[in-house]
Amino acid sequence: MRINVLQHTPNEGPGAIQAWSQAHGHQMFIYHPYQFGQLPTAAETDLLIILGGPMSPNDNLDWIKAERVLIKALIAANKPIFGACYGAQQISKALGYSVSKSPAKEVGWAPVYRQSTVIPGIPAKLIVLHWHEELFEVPAEATLLFSSDWVKNQGFVMGHRIVGLQFHFEPQADDVREIVVNDGAYTRGSVLAQTPQMILATPVPAENREMMFKILDYITA
Repeated sequence: MRINVLQHTPNEGPGAIQAWSQAHGHQMFIYHPYQFGQLPTAAETDLLIILGGPMSPNDNLDWIKAERVLIKALIAANKPIFGACYGAQQISKALGYSVSKSPAKEVGWAPVYRQSTVIPGIPAKLIVLHWHEELFEVPAEATLLFSSDWVKNQGFVMGHRIVGLQFHFEPQADDVREIVVNDGAYTRGSVLAQTPQMILATPVPAENREMMFKILDYITA
């Protein structure tokens, strides 16, 4: 399987997604469209991963629009897509739905609560990394998958091929350190009231990697 990853900032990489790819013997190609303007074609994509980033799907940039053309082509071809944070917002916007300011800026570790059992084996509550202040609209074609204490629309699943999450399962310990040392100032104004030091001191829950694997297994089955 060829996994094409769209990475949108140097400090938010694939993390546990890369571990899943390696465990299954897949080939992973990482694109940086914000810097180089390159995107894969739908024909050469077996699984698309759209990672987070500081930009918004509402930004008037050609490469952001081109990503949505790719997303639409993959949806039409019934190919699996996973989006994290900005990535989930891009999927929603590609389907014609809105991305807007979140009712709360969430930055740090906080629980999300399962809203659907369509993907088997997901616990009722998980502690995850939040790093956002925008919000996707859950597509009418999709099912709400997760909510948090502050934001209802935290995840969706669409058919057996698409999952979008507003939060992050993918970062492992080194990834969290990379995010925080480079973007720790973003914690200011968060309703979670966590300092960069508090975020770094919190161990990454072992089940987050398991959930990332479970979601990828589900959409590629």
